[in-house]
Amino acid sequence: MATTLVRPRTHTTPAARAHKAPALRHLGPNWYACVMGTAILANAAATLPYQLPGQRVACQLVWALSAALLAVLLTARAGHWLHHRDQARAHLLDPAVAPFYGCLAMAILAVGAGTLIVGKDLIGTGAAVAVDTVLFTAGTAIGLVVAVAVPYLMVVRHKVEPAMATPVWLLPLVAPMVSAAVGPLLIPHLPAGQPRETLLLACYAMFGVSLLATLLMLPLIFGRLIVGGPLPLVLTPTLFLVLGPLGQSTTAVNQLADVAPGAIDGTYAGALDAFAIVYGVPVMGFALLWLALAAAMLVRAARGGMGFAMTWWALTFPLGTCVTGAAGLAHHTGLTAFAWLATAFLLALLTAWLLAAAHTVRGVLSGRLPVR
Repeated sequence: MATTLVRPRTHTTPAARAHKAPALRHLGPNWYACVMGTAILANAAATLPYQLPGQRVACQLVWALSAALLAVLLTARAGHWLHHRDQARAHLLDPAVAPFYGCLAMAILAVGAGTLIVGKDLIGTGAAVAVDTVLFTAGTAIGLVVAVAVPYLMVVRHKVEPAMATPVWLLPLVAPMVSAAVGPLLIPHLPAGQPRETLLLACYAMFGVSLLATLLMLPLIFGRLIVGGPLPLVLTPTLFLVLGPLGQSTTAVNQLADVAPGAIDGTYAGALDAFAIVYGVPVMGFALLWLALAAAMLVRAARGGMGFAMTWWALTFPLGTCVTGAAGLAHHTGLTAFAWLATAFLLALLTAWLLAAAHTVRGVLSGRLPVR
């Protein structure tokens, strides 16, 4: 008589799962900042008022790199959640890590925007519109969820004290502003009438969501600096994150003003065009003030022995938003000064990206990275 062997069921414990894909255990959501910084470099350089021979091709290569990085990180982070759920949950409950989930949304949105700005040269306009539609929808949905979920966790689960306030807290709040800034790229590809107007006004709504939430958070961050003194050396580059909502909101109002005539009544379109200048110029002025303060603190930290950390990527995306914001103002005002300002921001962005990328590659090859 034949016998059937029945294998006992086994249950994978968290300890056993930790031995699977150990390299992914400490791969936190902050790694999406690499994608953000790379994508914004391509997008900003492509929209700069001044173009050099070969600049467009370089932008295409950088965009392709950002898309590849996004694909790799999405896969790696899926593995992180699959094999290291305990660590993933711990990240969500850590007030120093949870805000970086905003980087996921912004990375997706930045790569999507780059697909329409420069990627269309490689894959065609039709495919670029389709890809950006998917990425914009996914990034916007994730960004809106994170903008609610992370502050909720900070209120009900995280143990937060005033001395813990850093510009990192802005990350989940800026994501809807990125949607507001890149959404206009899709508006001309929608049917005229209600679809265009709906997306236009939805982008303005997300502009308001992010702007007002940022205005609530900034006093906490600046108050922490005044009362508590400088940030720890490793966190000093995060001061540049304040430039993100400033440059991105300026970019948003200029981008929206560009597409408003084809999406809304002419009376409102004219008002929105004026709003782009009335809002953008003062905010860009404040961005320059904050840049001077953040740069001074960065020099101080460098002299104090600041070494490389993943926080260096905080220098990239915010500077990129200032490039696109200044370029938008150059277009709407016709002032050469803003064109030169955008160029100066781009040179700073390129320098920051080269430094962060070189140290990151060196850290990965040496085995010191990934770290949380």
